[in-house]
Amino acid sequence: MRQLACIAARVGLVAFGVTAGCAGPRIEAGVYHSPKGYRVALPGPDWVLARESDADVELRHRSAAAGMLVNAACEAEAPRRSLRVLARHLLVGVVGRTMVEQGEVTLDGRHALHGVLEGRLAADGQPVRIETYVLTNDRCVYDLVYVAPEGPFDAWRADFRRLVETFAME
Repeated sequence: MRQLACIAARVGLVAFGVTAGCAGPRIEAGVYHSPKGYRVALPGPDWVLARESDADVELRHRSAAAGMLVNAACEAEAPRRSLRVLARHLLVGVVGRTMVEQGEVTLDGRHALHGVLEGRLAADGQPVRIETYVLTNDRCVYDLVYVAPEGPFDAWRADFRRLVETFAME
């Protein structure tokens, strides 16, 4: 099951538990190529790739409690669910949620659900702001997530936006 949970131990505030990825990813010229059929450009030197993660790509900021992830869950039933249901499942473990932004967008030519919310991680009660994009194709659900404390959230949001803009299915 896809869900957001306990990033706190990994990034200082936030850690993700999601469906494990397939073997065979590669990074070429700063672009991550997934065997699940997508690619995304990594945001730059301020972000470190977490080597031991259940997500396809988990990035931690070098000097701050902020994190990003990109993951594809390629399960038989997952793409049949609505984007709203998939987004709710992604946010299991976040309590006291307040939606700041929500809407439908186009990402790599596909319909996606975008959201920004504030809440607390159930694991430690820390207030965070979370930005998500959820989209599907005929075989996978794709999640792109950015999490940071509410105050400095905007400081690295542009890095996440650049990562999102490079998302493409291969």
